[in-house]
Amino acid sequence: MKKVHIFVSPQSWGGNFRAAALLLVGVMLTFPVHTLAKKKPPKEPVKAAEPAKPLIDISKLVWPAPPSIPRVRYLNYFAGQKIDLTPASEQPKKKSSWMDRLAGVQDPNNKQHLKPLPFQLLGPLGMAVSSTGELYVADQKVGAVFIFNTETRDATLIGNGRDATFGLVNAVALDDDDRLFVTDGKLHRVLVFNKKHEVTDQIKDGLVDPVGITIDTENRQVYVVDTQQDQVIVYDADSLKEKRRIGTGGKKHELTSQGDFAAPTGVALDADNNLYVTDTLNNRVEIFDADGNFISQFGKHCDGPGCFAHVKGIAIDSDGHIWTADPMLDLLQVFDREGRLLAFIGGHGQLPGQFSSLDAVYIDKKNRVFTSEQYPGRVQMFRYITDAEAEELRKEKEAQRSGEKAAKGSAANAEAAEAKADKHAAAPQ
Repeated sequence: MKKVHIFVSPQSWGGNFRAAALLLVGVMLTFPVHTLAKKKPPKEPVKAAEPAKPLIDISKLVWPAPPSIPRVRYLNYFAGQKIDLTPASEQPKKKSSWMDRLAGVQDPNNKQHLKPLPFQLLGPLGMAVSSTGELYVADQKVGAVFIFNTETRDATLIGNGRDATFGLVNAVALDDDDRLFVTDGKLHRVLVFNKKHEVTDQIKDGLVDPVGITIDTENRQVYVVDTQQDQVIVYDADSLKEKRRIGTGGKKHELTSQGDFAAPTGVALDADNNLYVTDTLNNRVEIFDADGNFISQFGKHCDGPGCFAHVKGIAIDSDGHIWTADPMLDLLQVFDREGRLLAFIGGHGQLPGQFSSLDAVYIDKKNRVFTSEQYPGRVQMFRYITDAEAEELRKEKEAQRSGEKAAKGSAANAEAAEAKADKHAAAPQ
């Protein structure tokens, strides 16, 4: 191949430089831009954001906290019907028949893809659990009784205007036949439903403002707290006729004497069918026998654990401890029969184990503790660890400590023996 030499004289520098520049530009334009640019490294695929870890591991949430022996374990909460997050456009479509199309009936799938709104708790109050383990919750703001499956948290409800007529529902109770009793302050009655949730009867005579309710299935008695009358009215569970009254009525919440009340609210029974009543304005709990005779009382007004500030809810656990719900303090407290504080849970807030206007407490036969609170519109579920279970845990913990101590002692002895052997081997013979 011949070499070609190009010479440029100084006189022709200007013209030849312009020609060379134009030639260079032309060459550059004949190449794609990306061949001249530096290649960029390939982009890394965008990783999906990991779900945020919960701040609290509720599976390990207990009171008191370790290393103490736990007595209450957090389980779950209920707020209403589970929300279906599937877009309405992806919901199963209903087929319209040719007769509907001929008659001009609106296509059921052409409704702007609307879904029915789920029903949610707004103002849960009194609670009860059926023989099959379903949780019943009276919701005054919704005007209904919610029924929760405590395993799946699915919910149905007995609604106002559809299944019954409610004014202001306050509390619920279930007897051994799963008859449902619902107190209604506005309509001054207790409505009675059968297992199929059909209205079968009512208690109306003598009631002004029925709030709390509980049933003595052994002695066939229904206890209804009438807050405005400052009395607990006892009815026959079969005939629904009034039997007697506990407390003096007509004193406009002014009485403080033993056996009387000032705006009572909650009521509960223990294993011996003794009756416990929260005397709300007097900031105390009063205890009566099954015949309505006064036994004892406890409580004082202040603003901390061990005190009451308009206590409302009450329940008795399988060991006979007294649990109270206080909406002003937002404390769930546990007392013995003498009124000594054993434990407490709560404080203002919406985290698990905190409360916002705590209203009621209920304990079922499985030692599950349910609490209702107003402003989050929720029911929290806990598990009470009984005295016997706590003792077993204490023994297990003590045995573990003993085993660890023995293991440490054995290890120390082995180290001492090894050191002694090394020292003996190193000594001059």
